[in-house]
Amino acid sequence: MKRDKIIYWITTGLIALLFLFSSYMYLTKAPDLMQSFQKIGFPVYFVTMLGIFKLAGSIALLNPWFDKLKELAYAGFAFTLVGAAWTHIATGTPFIMPIVILGILGVSYFFKQKLQAKVA
Repeated sequence: MKRDKIIYWITTGLIALLFLFSSYMYLTKAPDLMQSFQKIGFPVYFVTMLGIFKLAGSIALLNPWFDKLKELAYAGFAFTLVGAAWTHIATGTPFIMPIVILGILGVSYFFKQKLQAKVA
């Protein structure tokens, strides 16, 4: 049980930190990021919307009280990462990182479910 909690919190913390950093970049409209989005044709409002959702999802993952919000955050992050990988593949840019982060997200979710099953 202790090992499972450690793995869960390490992977969940890593995901939350990655998405918090990403939301910061999106909400401050980092020039390199904006150039990349402009290059692939995504509108500016999409960057802001993603930044807000990434921030909210990171907070939801770390919140111990609302399990439904965590489920939504996991789903939203999974959709975001699959979309990011697909966009990178379609534009011929490096796509490995979204897949690696999706794997870490999967490990976090697996251990979340495992810990909940032990409690129930």
